[in-house]
Amino acid sequence: MGIVASQSFKNVISTYLGFLIGAINTLFLYTKFLSDEYYGMVGYMLSLAYVIMPLMAFGAHNTLVKFYSSFKTRISLNSFLTLMLFLPFLITIPLSVFSYLCYDMIGDFLSQKNDIIKGYVWHVIIIALALAYFEVFFAWAKVQMQTVFGNFMKEVFHRVGTMILLFLLYLKIVDVEQFMIGLVCVYVLRMFVMNAYAFSVKLPVITFKRINGLSDIFKYSFLIIIAGSIATIFLDVDKVMLGHYIEIEEIAYYNVAVFIAAVIAVPQRSMQQILMPLSAKYLNERDFDALGDLYKKSSLNLFIIAGFIFLLIVLNINQLYYIIPEEFSGGLFVVLIISVSKLYDALLGSNNAILFNSNYYRAVLYLGVVLVILMIVLNIVFIPLFGINGAALATFLAIFAYNSIKLLFVYKKFKIHPFTGDILRITGLISLCVLLFYFWEFPFNTLINIALKSTLITVSYVFVVYRFKFSEDITMLIKRYLKIK
Repeated sequence: MGIVASQSFKNVISTYLGFLIGAINTLFLYTKFLSDEYYGMVGYMLSLAYVIMPLMAFGAHNTLVKFYSSFKTRISLNSFLTLMLFLPFLITIPLSVFSYLCYDMIGDFLSQKNDIIKGYVWHVIIIALALAYFEVFFAWAKVQMQTVFGNFMKEVFHRVGTMILLFLLYLKIVDVEQFMIGLVCVYVLRMFVMNAYAFSVKLPVITFKRINGLSDIFKYSFLIIIAGSIATIFLDVDKVMLGHYIEIEEIAYYNVAVFIAAVIAVPQRSMQQILMPLSAKYLNERDFDALGDLYKKSSLNLFIIAGFIFLLIVLNINQLYYIIPEEFSGGLFVVLIISVSKLYDALLGSNNAILFNSNYYRAVLYLGVVLVILMIVLNIVFIPLFGINGAALATFLAIFAYNSIKLLFVYKKFKIHPFTGDILRITGLISLCVLLFYFWEFPFNTLINIALKSTLITVSYVFVVYRFKFSEDITMLIKRYLKIK
């Protein structure tokens, strides 16, 4: 876990920096500087771009990670990397032509409930393309075991750019239309910066030679589009569907609630950057003992860290909603139920990395398609009944089912699972903290209450984790940064 712990820790720092900036943007700047209608439009526009992105990338970013370590000669490797650079063009060119020819039809379909959406279809397409090639260039660096700069760009760069644009909007240096165009430019610029870094790590040698196993590569790329779409749909289709059922202003309220809960996923997102190439390496080398060890350690470490963040959010959420505009308080249930689903995600550890880099990805993808359909149906049922709470409930149920089946699938095929006695003990610790602290509020100012309760939770949780040595890696980190001998 040495390289995993080292790069994951650095990635966690940059990811939380990104989330801190994102929190300022989401909870304060967007809500103050932008109307609810346009804030909802920004959330819808970015969510739709993320939904389209896996199709634009044609699975190249995942394919690059899976097959990179299987090529042993310089010519075959360069030919493979050349293919990965040009593969997304197979879909982006015809898709762009289709979008141009059918722009009005697409705009009319998307704007049935909210007319504002029609004016931003091209914004969505360009952002989706920038997201796709960003992931390809990030994967290019990942396979060289260089994830820190890419993670910084993925988590921090666009949020800083957005913050600058929001202040320019507040100072009336730009108007709202220029602000929306500026958002597109931020994502395009991020793509080019990542491109420059990736090529500085390994300069491409354009080589058009025959590649062995080309049919397997194309099959994987095609099917990974489904996988990427499934993962993205789980994250963003609720916001897209909300745009068809409720006023777009409410997407802004939902966006804030989901953002708060998403903080729990930061450690997983950070560790996943290095878990993907490592899992691919172990699978290609058929080192299943190392794969199982990585599975258990990643699950335990992620569950401990995510559990701590889960407690900080859930136990302070009532106070937190006092410091943002009152109309956003309707998202309390959304925060609670999405937080539980994010905690379950963390428990899976390297599960996704194993599945997407194994030969069993096809079965899981087909299952994922069924579950996406289930999620869409659940949204259709619950959103009209419960609004944004219905969208959160549909997301929770679909993710719970999907994660449970993935756990069972990996166990059946590889005879490995992430569960240990320490997982059970951490679950007990998290449950005990919720029972002790949820209804306990200090009679002070809101910010003081949050600070006091967070300090109490931190001291209690860290002490128990360290005292009982649940995780060797986390115990070493605590010793290192608290200067404990």
